[in-house]
Amino acid sequence: MAGIYARVDVERGVHKAPGNEVIRGITKISQDVTKREQDMLNPKNINALRFFPGRGNRVWGARVLTSDSAWKYINVRRLFIFVEESIDEGTQWVVFEPNDEPLWARVRQTIANFLASVWRSGALQGSKPDEAFFVKCDHSTMTQDDIDNGRLICLIGIAPVKPAEFVIFRIQQKTLDQKS
Repeated sequence: MAGIYARVDVERGVHKAPGNEVIRGITKISQDVTKREQDMLNPKNINALRFFPGRGNRVWGARVLTSDSAWKYINVRRLFIFVEESIDEGTQWVVFEPNDEPLWARVRQTIANFLASVWRSGALQGSKPDEAFFVKCDHSTMTQDDIDNGRLICLIGIAPVKPAEFVIFRIQQKTLDQKS
């Protein structure tokens, strides 16, 4: 699985769920998992390795073991880790700078530029950047005590893209006198 994660990271990014990815180098999975069995495993957040005729061996799932629905997808967790680490590394220049409004504006711009590139890569929801993320770093995120004690505090929100696990088609009968 680590190799599949690495391949997906390189080809698509950490935001892409590893589900439905081809398992390379394995010719046969020792025990087939049926759709019925998968339907019982999925609510328990258990991913399976499955064989599909004509499509080969695939990772069938992208969940983690958790009861918190906000964190049930591995790609969402990995995206947050990537964003947190990248912002931490990308803002090390802030240390020992004057903790004032010009610095806060530069920090907001630095983080917003980074998150805009994450959004453009397809990792965040929204048709515009302001639908995909926000960055606050000002008097609303810090008290005077925070400033006096050298704490620069930013509040960042991102809207991760979640995988389409269930594809549902609704088909209805159309008559000649109906308009689309």
